[in-house]
Amino acid sequence: MAVAWLACGAGPVWANPYECLIEPNQTVEVRSSVEGVIEKVLVKRGDRVRAGQLLVQLESSAERSAVETARFRSEAGGRLAAAKNRFDYASKKQIRSQELHSQNFVSAQVRDEADAEKRISESELRDAQENIELARHEYRQAQDLLNRRMLRSPFNGVVMDRMLNPGDLAESGTGRKPIMKLAQVEPLRVEVVLPIAAYGKLKNGDSAEVMPEGLGGRYSAKVSVIDSVFDSASGTFGARLELPNTTGKLPAGIRCRVDFPGLQNLPAKGSGVKATPSK
Repeated sequence: MAVAWLACGAGPVWANPYECLIEPNQTVEVRSSVEGVIEKVLVKRGDRVRAGQLLVQLESSAERSAVETARFRSEAGGRLAAAKNRFDYASKKQIRSQELHSQNFVSAQVRDEADAEKRISESELRDAQENIELARHEYRQAQDLLNRRMLRSPFNGVVMDRMLNPGDLAESGTGRKPIMKLAQVEPLRVEVVLPIAAYGKLKNGDSAEVMPEGLGGRYSAKVSVIDSVFDSASGTFGARLELPNTTGKLPAGIRCRVDFPGLQNLPAKGSGVKATPSK
């Protein structure tokens, strides 16, 4: 983008304004990590979305069946209950056999058989417990596979464009067509190019006031990035500000002016210097 910085003396309200551009904090192309037919697209261009909101659902009947099967197995407690009952019975039988053997009412063989029965029932109980735990892991895995077919918004933002519709094939991979494009508009970022004379007079966290072009109003922003690599051809460097936009009132992609209180005493350099396009 090409941004110019203006000279001092712009008036009593704007002591030392610089041209800037308000942009989305980030834009992302929503793609599927798995291939599948799109069953539902729940938003359209211009809609505002919240972080975690369901945007797209792929056809997933097989995955849902797998989730239900895995859930049933994870909750089935019949084998575990039977193993517990056998272990309780074998434990009591072992205790009685020990007592009877100490009184010479039963042989050592009967006592040993009771001990072996308890150990076997204990192993069966452990096996049943492990099977239940394994079923729970399989249920979580099935749920994760199903969730991969439900695409959610990574942030609060707005739908910039929708490229695919229900019935289209969503293909995985960066070279494939995205389903939609989202822009994060809370917060917004403000890009400005400043003269080298301003370097060192700003620091991260400094306050500034931004006036969007054509909308009016003054909005507080804070410096978040100061470039340390200059453009020698134009004698400028870039800076970025973070502009809160909790209400979503401010649009992105418009020009603006920004005033830095810390640069009010910066000497003027004629009518302004044009900056080279930033990368």
